[in-house]
Amino acid sequence: MVLVVVERDGDGTLTEGSAEVLAAARDLAESLGVPVEAVAVGEPGDLPDDLVKRGVGRLHLLTHELLDDGSPSCLGEALAGLVAELRPAAVLAPSTDRSTEAMAWAAAELGMPLATACTEVRPGQNGDDGAWEVTRERAGGILLEDAALTAPIRLCTLRPGSPAPSETAAADQMTVHVVVPELRAVPRARLVERRERAAGMTLTTAPVVVAGGRGVGSSEGYAVLEELAGLVGGAVGCSRVATNNGWRPHADQVGLTGTRISPDLYVACGISGATQHWVGCMNARSILAVNTDPEAPMVTRATWAVIGDVHEVLPAVVDEIRRRSGR
Repeated sequence: MVLVVVERDGDGTLTEGSAEVLAAARDLAESLGVPVEAVAVGEPGDLPDDLVKRGVGRLHLLTHELLDDGSPSCLGEALAGLVAELRPAAVLAPSTDRSTEAMAWAAAELGMPLATACTEVRPGQNGDDGAWEVTRERAGGILLEDAALTAPIRLCTLRPGSPAPSETAAADQMTVHVVVPELRAVPRARLVERRERAAGMTLTTAPVVVAGGRGVGSSEGYAVLEELAGLVGGAVGCSRVATNNGWRPHADQVGLTGTRISPDLYVACGISGATQHWVGCMNARSILAVNTDPEAPMVTRATWAVIGDVHEVLPAVVDEIRRRSGR
């Protein structure tokens, strides 16, 4: 069996990252000749109906008051107990902050290795018995490492962007297994506030992202970026310095400690392009850099570059878009 740790959005629907992990798990399970099962926290909601369409026939629901606040240490302990009981060939989870930390706690509890940020997981020639091969991101995603994973149970987290899922048939039926774990861990983190996700375009869904860094100069300086993003149907992002200075919220940050994006066009305004930021935007199809420094890393790596002041270049671009579109 391949066990998948799935996450849900605030409305109870399966996250996109979890759907990708399930797709990878199905292909892996097919090569091993074993089924795919899922594990989640809380009430079932519509999750069983969604999972059965994805070829999952059994859902394990972890239910405990200490899991309600989202403590990764408690979730890790609960996962470890379930994994020890089920003894799956592998446990896969999305490479999100919460799931990665929970998987680390589970691995420590089980005394087994954990391969994080994997882009591929491949069984060895001996199938379930031999060493498996994993490809994983290192150095913030700018390097890929091929490694061998040898353990009684392979524990892995998968980065988003998995290959398109192969066709799969719905499972014949769904069985829900409610598990009330015995937890001895003291929660090291607790949920203190929930914030609703902003409606409309987001950094991960926008075809165009217009982002600003130190060169924007202030929170007021983002007005022209917002205007440009609105004209091209995009979203506004920022670098870490903008977040540190209080110009933009952390939710807008692109980079290793922010959001990784892959839009059709990334417009980097006044952003030097340090490695931490580059990791977040390097998967963009095209990059336009606007910067006064022709030697800035973002300029040298960009598809196109305009050497100039953001506050002179962008208003001219906005005016030209308005003239051509008649807005």
